[in-house]
Amino acid sequence: MKQDEPIVYMITRFTDIINGLKGFDQKFTNGKLVSKMLRSLSEDWNSLRMLIENTKNVNTYPLEKLYRSLMMYELNNVETKEKTRRSKEEMKEPPKRQIALKSTNDEGSSTQT
Repeated sequence: MKQDEPIVYMITRFTDIINGLKGFDQKFTNGKLVSKMLRSLSEDWNSLRMLIENTKNVNTYPLEKLYRSLMMYELNNVETKEKTRRSKEEMKEPPKRQIALKSTNDEGSSTQT
């Protein structure tokens, strides 16, 4: 997987490669395809990869379900990154200055001594 590449592009590329290999009579089990897809993910996906490998049977986990999980993870991750970026930008903004106004005496009274 390329850095900062949307998961949809990676899934499309993966599917194109697999379909091309099937054209040469290569046979792949579902488990093998899921394993290859998980291995091809970048380090940003380590938490999801470990979760799937440790909680699901990779040999019986449907490839389509993996695709959905990856897309949902990316969607949630993008929203989280955007919120983090916004909060960092807000922290960088200098505090707004308040203007103190001089008080004036509108009565116009003057004291003579």
